[in-house]
Amino acid sequence: MRIHVLTLFPEMLAGPLEHSILGRARASGRLEVIPHNLRDYAPGKHRVTDEPPYGGGPGMILKAPPVFAAVEALRAAAERPLPLIALTAGGSPFTQARAAELAARPEFILLCGRYEGFDARILDHLADEELSIGDFILTGGELPALVVIDAVARLLPGVLGDADSAASDSFSEPLLGYPQYTRPAVFRGWETPAVLRSGDHQRIARWRREQALRRTLARRPDLFAQHRLSDEDREILGLAPPRRRRGSK
Repeated sequence: MRIHVLTLFPEMLAGPLEHSILGRARASGRLEVIPHNLRDYAPGKHRVTDEPPYGGGPGMILKAPPVFAAVEALRAAAERPLPLIALTAGGSPFTQARAAELAARPEFILLCGRYEGFDARILDHLADEELSIGDFILTGGELPALVVIDAVARLLPGVLGDADSAASDSFSEPLLGYPQYTRPAVFRGWETPAVLRSGDHQRIARWRREQALRRTLARRPDLFAQHRLSDEDREILGLAPPRRRRGSK
């Protein structure tokens, strides 16, 4: 997979991309991340990329010309369609499902904002979609870009050491993950649940499922409402089976 990142501060990406899973994914060739400095596409001696907004107001706005020039240059050199994803506060929520969708793409561009945002013509006429990593404001799009890259990269085949790790993550379905423990069995008087040390894989799987269901119900009822309970889930939670409509099988 190849991910282009358009940014005014490409050096902000360097550290996280060099270490741990991302570093290994890049070293193995499974992931390629290419930062591009937007200033390289700005005309004039001073490479100006921002201007005050029409109509007045605080802060500066990223200009349309350098962003259009950068994206059009990348698309002209690409061998396939190259979608542009703008990282904005008003974008659609970035979820595990969206990460999986992006992981299936061979190549795309992430556009990092700065200052008070983008000239609206960038979003209206150039970007294919907008993504937001949460309902809060950051100083720029570089950290959101790294979040997206990390979430996507770990879903690529061969990136994680254990192929089952991504499938068992929180949000792989609309449930939080179950609690995990490791040695020692007792630490400062807090004991690991006995079922996890029983060696009974069926009981362990049932305990983990129950913990995931109850944890999601308590902490994220909005997620729990999205989860379609199976008959086994209902039995685990002590719920009555769903009422069947008359005539249904």
